[in-house]
Amino acid sequence: MPRLGVVIISLVLSMPVVAAQARKAPPPPPAPKREMPVPFKAGEVLEFDVGWSSYVTAGTATVSVKEKKPSYNSVAYYIVAEGRPTSLLSKLYTLYYKADTLIDVYNLLPQRGSLYVEEGKRRRMKTTMFDHGRLEAKYEVQTATKVERTIKLPKMTQDALSALYVLRCIPVKTGDKFNMPVTDAGDVYQVQMQVGALERVATPLGTMNAYKIVPVITGSKTAAPRGLAVWISDDARRLPLKIEAQLAVGRFVVSLRKVTG
Repeated sequence: MPRLGVVIISLVLSMPVVAAQARKAPPPPPAPKREMPVPFKAGEVLEFDVGWSSYVTAGTATVSVKEKKPSYNSVAYYIVAEGRPTSLLSKLYTLYYKADTLIDVYNLLPQRGSLYVEEGKRRRMKTTMFDHGRLEAKYEVQTATKVERTIKLPKMTQDALSALYVLRCIPVKTGDKFNMPVTDAGDVYQVQMQVGALERVATPLGTMNAYKIVPVITGSKTAAPRGLAVWISDDARRLPLKIEAQLAVGRFVVSLRKVTG
């Protein structure tokens, strides 16, 4: 009985504590994630003319923000870029490019990117699946056979298409320098973006102020394009007005001619 009395007393003494705990408010729910602000939206379509060497217009390219949708346990912008030669060049050589990327709305990192290429009779599909938590990606090349490998990534790595859209989101001024690692075709490039002076750029949309941004590429065994530069408009839409690159097959100039959405 003495032991029973001790137990009863203990229960009685603990009752106010249990009651107080029962009256405690539940912990607050976690704060909802916030989307990163961006100057584009679903439905935006950018149309470009592509000049190559002596050809004033060698092809066209279209880049579209197709939709914002649930993706890989998050939400992402689905962006698609397509490029074709003009009808004259297409008679000489069949060429078609389609790239896409899924950009997470909460951190602006790519979830998945791919590039499909038709060159003559050749067909290739390259896919990169990102795991930013593990700082790695699975890279796959599909032709007649399939080859896979894992690549290591620096933090905040972009793919080639997502890099252009993330660049639009970063407020810049003359003299700024910042790093943006980029992976393309299984290689990882350490890229420093160098912001030049504000320039007047003539486009079919009119003459607009734009910052010339020069990507300086290091850290890859693959030869990087020379003379690479992109001009981003100095307005709320932060449009990519022009892109230039000197490649082994000639000089390319990509000029924005139409915006819808």
